[in-house]
Amino acid sequence: MSEEKHLSDITFEQLGLAPELLKGIHKSGFEYCTPIQAETLPIALKGKDIAGQAQTGTGKTAAFLLATFHHLLTHANEKNSGKKNPRAFILAPTRELAIQIFNDAEQLGEFCDFKVAVAYGGTDYEKQRKQIESGVDILIGTPGRLIDYFKQHVYNLRDIQVMVVDEADRMFDLGFINDIRYLFRKMPKPELRLNLLFSATLNFKVTELAYEHMNQPEKIKIESDTVTADKVQQTVYYTANSEKIPVLINLIKSHEANRSIIFANTKRMVERIWAYLEGNGIKSAILSGDVPQKKRQSLLKQFQDGELPILVATDVAARGLHITGVSHVFNFDLPQDPEDYVHRIGRTARAGASGDAISFACEDSAYSLPDIEEYIGHKINQESVSAELLTDIKPAVKIQRPPRSHKPSQRNNKPGNKPRQRHTR
Repeated sequence: MSEEKHLSDITFEQLGLAPELLKGIHKSGFEYCTPIQAETLPIALKGKDIAGQAQTGTGKTAAFLLATFHHLLTHANEKNSGKKNPRAFILAPTRELAIQIFNDAEQLGEFCDFKVAVAYGGTDYEKQRKQIESGVDILIGTPGRLIDYFKQHVYNLRDIQVMVVDEADRMFDLGFINDIRYLFRKMPKPELRLNLLFSATLNFKVTELAYEHMNQPEKIKIESDTVTADKVQQTVYYTANSEKIPVLINLIKSHEANRSIIFANTKRMVERIWAYLEGNGIKSAILSGDVPQKKRQSLLKQFQDGELPILVATDVAARGLHITGVSHVFNFDLPQDPEDYVHRIGRTARAGASGDAISFACEDSAYSLPDIEEYIGHKINQESVSAELLTDIKPAVKIQRPPRSHKPSQRNNKPGNKPRQRHTR
């Protein structure tokens, strides 16, 4: 029996997985299934569709990857339309999540003779295109880049045997749902493929999508006492706007929060927090949507490797980042959407570990707290702002912004517009 409380009593050996997969599982150090894996894999391995819900960080990615690999290993590609088009198609809402799924696929599928590729925006356009064009078995990516290549006939979807949608609720949030439906219509009919949909929440919109484009999926929900991870110690401080920066810095120092993610609602606030952290000798980096992809990947690797103690992020980091050992999550701003709160604090206490989630309910965002508490099903523990947390801090460093370009007025460069003459006396 497993001694880890976040694991079930079911071992991967019991599931009848292909030998190639078991080798990859054992090499990765896994023996027992998590609850979502134990509930979904026996059904998916029989070729039945799944709509699965579980908390973030509970093993959904491995669940659908193992089901995908097993299905391809045990079902021949009967159509085989000539060019090696993808047999499995995995959709993710963000670049970070797509890359994480690819990395997990490479690890778990090491002993399977499958070619896996990942496609996402922001970088490596030609490199990704050539890789897919050369032929792949499993194609992972974000909807925009995948549709771009599809419309250019880089690949087609006629040979799809497995379709996976991960973080389906986030797909709706980011406005990808029409793109997803477009791709579904280009695939074989739902009954001719294995369909797997996973999400942290199975709301009405996600369920409707599942029943519209899947073959009578079995709904699997891994219930918990609360919506949020059980081992997250949640605390909220009621602060004035002017108190938030000193309270944050003094909390980081007093908690020795050296592996933390700080969330703010805007890029400008993220920059302000970073500047104060730097001014007070706390090394950190910014992770927001406009950070170039290669730099984002580099920062995440430094954070994962322990070289960078703190990330200051917008909600771009709230999902899709599987980073072990994050001790603290700080909600410098409370999010407006309660689901975003759940996903933010889900960056800590992953895979059975414990962690702290500390939030500030300030003059601007305290109104979000009742909705968050209603959504998670309990009150968040309140702490008062002590005099020690308001100890003076050093000023922020100056944020270096790119200089504005001083181009000549376009009006004067239009045909027929003569340059303005300077008159001298």
